[in-house]
Amino acid sequence: MSKQIEMVVFDMAGTTVQDNYEVEKCFFEAITNSGLIATHEEINAMMGWSKIKVFETLWRKQLKNESEDVILENMLKSYNNFKVILENHYHTNTVVSTLGTTEMFEYLKKRGIKIALTTGFYREVTDIILNRLNWSNDVIDCSVASDEVVAGRPAPFMIFRAMEQCGITDVRKIIKIGDTPSDLGEGKNAGCKFTFGITNGTHTEEQLQHTENDGLFSDMLAFKVFLQSQL
Repeated sequence: MSKQIEMVVFDMAGTTVQDNYEVEKCFFEAITNSGLIATHEEINAMMGWSKIKVFETLWRKQLKNESEDVILENMLKSYNNFKVILENHYHTNTVVSTLGTTEMFEYLKKRGIKIALTTGFYREVTDIILNRLNWSNDVIDCSVASDEVVAGRPAPFMIFRAMEQCGITDVRKIIKIGDTPSDLGEGKNAGCKFTFGITNGTHTEEQLQHTENDGLFSDMLAFKVFLQSQL
């Protein structure tokens, strides 16, 4: 299987970076500040999306009878407030990798398998997290943020961009793993050989099992055990 797998594409928050619902809390702080109305279920269902797309979706629902200019004005105001909150959070709070991620990265590196990160974050906050974790080019091979492609997850374009950056030409030699339905959609839409979910992030096994996938793992250590049995 090792020759059949050339790259593993990981999500960031909730998959390789611990997220004890901090991102959701940042969303709700910005939502409250801007007068939006949203439920936990709505936000959780959009985890993994491009962050600006979340605010666009919420404002279009709340202001469905308003003009496009009014919707966009409110969307940008909320999103810019969210960016301040989110960047401050990752600058001032502890940022740690999830259980087993370091071991997983080391395992893949030794086997010459590329490590790519795709994320619903935009580039500025992606770089804050990478710097806080010291995930340089010696640790990962590339990262792709949602604002660097024409559409974020579940569209497949971040995976395609990662393929370009890492010199991978066959999507059937890629594994995708993430903790949200949009991660699973991203992998399936791209045509990856395997698309896996991880259940110690923002979504439970029960929530993820309703989205097409090739398997669900309790954490990154369990995923590593699976790979060891295959490679």
